[in-house]
Amino acid sequence: MARAAHLSFHPPHRPGVTADRDLPAKGSATGKGRGARSNQSGRYEAEQRIAIDDGWDNDEPLPPLRTKVTDEAPRKIITFNDSPYVGFDRSINPYRGCEHGCIYCFARPTHAYMGLSPGLDFESRLFAKPSASKLLEKELSNKRYRPRAIAMGTNTDPYQPIEKRYQIMRGILSTFDRFNHPVSVLTKSQLILRDLDLLVPLAEKGLTRTMISITTRDKKLARSMEPRAAAPKWRFEAIRKMSEAGIEVGVMTAPMIPGLNDDEMESILEEAADAGAKFCGFTIIRLPQEVSPLFQEWLEAFAPNRAKRIMNHIRHMNGGRDYDPQWSRSKEIKTEYARLIALRHKKARVKYGLDAKLAPLDVSQFRVPPSVTGQYDLFS
Repeated sequence: MARAAHLSFHPPHRPGVTADRDLPAKGSATGKGRGARSNQSGRYEAEQRIAIDDGWDNDEPLPPLRTKVTDEAPRKIITFNDSPYVGFDRSINPYRGCEHGCIYCFARPTHAYMGLSPGLDFESRLFAKPSASKLLEKELSNKRYRPRAIAMGTNTDPYQPIEKRYQIMRGILSTFDRFNHPVSVLTKSQLILRDLDLLVPLAEKGLTRTMISITTRDKKLARSMEPRAAAPKWRFEAIRKMSEAGIEVGVMTAPMIPGLNDDEMESILEEAADAGAKFCGFTIIRLPQEVSPLFQEWLEAFAPNRAKRIMNHIRHMNGGRDYDPQWSRSKEIKTEYARLIALRHKKARVKYGLDAKLAPLDVSQFRVPPSVTGQYDLFS
């Protein structure tokens, strides 16, 4: 495995392009614990920021890039979708942006809607929704609401580091518990273990299941590719502790990146099964919008000798493009390499006992609690 080396940028000046002196320039590091190596403007901005060499040849390290969090006040908290590419129709995202800084994160382009960069801004300029539990209570209490399982962790991670301070997820889980509403949780953080006191009662009522995302068992690769996420060993430990607590837990090997980490898929599934996982899933890397150039910058730094071959595999799986969901995410997989990964996953799922038949989460217990309606049982 090639060692990571920081990129240097020396672009020429172009009209309509502004140089951002706060960005990393010649020979500078992007900062410890950051995944993206640049911070170019989003696609909706009138001007484009680029990093340049200012000629001073200053070898002093830049100050750490600190995380800034802005409180957001949305009008609604449940997001509905009718996408044919996902297995749920509603989700909740307590945060915009994600401090984990995973370089492959498909959610990065959403930061462009905020007038920010999908690069370093996405992992350092975050938005929190402290009113999430109150909004959820209001929406679940609506007479027109019909319950179905709500997915969490499908866009950004609900247990990213700032959750330690904000504890928005605890409020959301408490609301689900009071309403007996089903919820599934996907995370790559062992911080989920903090909420065992809330997850166990939900699991006992058949109202929740969890998945831990594990991309690699290689600590060095994980630290570079997912800089502020939990180390692989702690994710396996999270599976073990949730399983011991009686929570139905699975493992998500996502994303599988051909030529980089896909050779680890079977060993990840085997170790997860040994830790107590009962089911599994996988996805192949997707590089929409600004994610592709960000990923390629990182790839050229971390594995320059394999970067071209890896990108060729990815393009082959997407009909010659960096990303095309009709090729890489449709029900009928169209390329040999993608079919091979799917076949390997299927065989490993059976071999390691991760093909358990999952009962649907129970929606029949849903009720608006008396503390909300004010209509208490006459005999209570």
